Amino acid sequence: MSNDTTRHAHYADPASPALPDPGMKIDLSRAALVVIDPQIDFLSPEGVSWDVFGKSIVEHDVVNHLGQLFAAAKGAGITVAVSPHYYYPCDHEWKFGGPLEKVMHAICMFDRKGPLILDGFENSGADFMPEFKPYILDGKTIIASPHKVYGPETNDLALQLRKHGVSQIILAGMAANLCVESHLRELLEQGFEVAVVRDATAGPTTPEGDGYLAALINFRYIANALLTTAQTVELLQAK
Repeated sequence: MSNDTTRHAHYADPASPALPDPGMKIDLSRAALVVIDPQIDFLSPEGVSWDVFGKSIVEHDVVNHLGQLFAAAKGAGITVAVSPHYYYPCDHEWKFGGPLEKVMHAICMFDRKGPLILDGFENSGADFMPEFKPYILDGKTIIASPHKVYGPETNDLALQLRKHGVSQIILAGMAANLCVESHLRELLEQGFEVAVVRDATAGPTTPEGDGYLAALINFRYIANALLTTAQTVELLQAK
């Protein structure tokens, strides 16, 4: 069996799952698409983390799938929110951090000159992918304040969603076992129903393990639904 076949077998859902289907039904009147870190440093070959994430991004066709989700969500007229990741000079003065935090700071991932400074921001690693900008910068999309480690506890995403009457979230973006899983856990604790789009995210591939597989296993345990992009688009178009 080839390595690719073996890997895809690892990603396949169990033939006889032990856990029940939670039965989440998407209600477009109270649903939002939330995309985490749709930024160059993650999703572009020009980004500083491509060597770690690129293989998984390509394998799951993440950039194309995120574009499909943005287009379908806008077409359905539902709330769309982005939870970005930015680091300012003061953040590099932190006294401690975890392994991935250390790497992100060392490679200047998501770096900006300051919270009120846009010099050098456009087309930098911290900027949004160019193909997503028409959706994100339309004046209607929520651009939350930056989360600083992995989860949304440090930004205003939950507040913004509540203010827009959202109680269901369609979750996608980067990275599967880091920010996506952390957002999933916190938003569930905040009382939202959360569906994860499994092929609109990707994970790191390092000697420490396959981050996408690690996240996928946990998604099966805790998400209210686990969807593909095609399934999600069909749901969004069924209005």
